[in-house]
Amino acid sequence: MLRTALALAALAAAACGGGAPPEEQPPADLAFASEEAIGKDRAKKDEILKTDADSAIPEELRASFTALEYYPYDAGLRFAAKLRRYPDPPPIKIITTMGKERPAVKAGYLEFTRDGKRHRLQVYSLRDKDIPREDWGNLFLPFLDATSGQETYGAGRYLDLEARPDDWYVIDFNQAYHPLCAYGRTIYRCPRTPEENRLPFPVRAGEKGWVDHGPGETAPAAAAAAPPATDEKGH
Repeated sequence: MLRTALALAALAAAACGGGAPPEEQPPADLAFASEEAIGKDRAKKDEILKTDADSAIPEELRASFTALEYYPYDAGLRFAAKLRRYPDPPPIKIITTMGKERPAVKAGYLEFTRDGKRHRLQVYSLRDKDIPREDWGNLFLPFLDATSGQETYGAGRYLDLEARPDDWYVIDFNQAYHPLCAYGRTIYRCPRTPEENRLPFPVRAGEKGWVDHGPGETAPAAAAAAPPATDEKGH
């Protein structure tokens, strides 16, 4: 109970000084994920990458794979924001890592304030044929920042936003993850982040680097920035 109350209090503070204008307050049921919850999600993902037959980690590397790399948790990189929807959402094509097009709709944008500066990120709805129509309300938030291609994957990192009827969302960069293309297998087609979603500061939260192959053999970030050789499957 106390943990939930603290999360809601932090969310209200972020809304006043971070994501939302002071006259708008996030609803009571919108809360940040705790550091503990995010840690558990990461452990589950690492276990799947380590053991699943369809793991995104190349088969020859799975035996030595231990875990993905992550930045330290940063409570200052999470924001509450209300989606500003476009009246007539424009259909667009998002280019994948191998230059192919994926259909999408630009749903609207989210804004947040960091260090006194306002930042805007466009939010998309992917419309591939294999995505059920009932899932079109879920939103896709890819972004680039000053770490892209240096400390993180060059095509950007992603945040997923589950549809909410009130259009209030949490932007928690601690939950930022790499597309499957970043892990080395060459069977995925991953959307490249549109340049309009490039942030001018380093987002040192969420996934970083590429993968940890074991002691003394961590792949450099430059390798993560390179696109895969083929691009045949959904992210």
